Amino acid sequence: MNDGVVEGDWEYRPLKLPPGVSRVSAAVQLSIQAEFAGWELSRVRLYSDGTRKVLLRRKRTRAGVPGLMI
Repeated sequence: MNDGVVEGDWEYRPLKLPPGVSRVSAAVQLSIQAEFAGWELSRVRLYSDGTRKVLLRRKRTRAGVPGLMI
């Protein structure tokens, strides 16, 4: 898993979802991160092989960037 990046007031976390992950499953996983860890969707790229590259962001906290469980 990639490490997060801090830019200004925002923390960013890139994720790569493999082709076998359905759209519904991806949405549920990302919703859980939004609900419990404060992440919001910044960008999604869908590639022809079905891979999704997702960029999550949230307002920067003093605690740092915790790991995601995906």
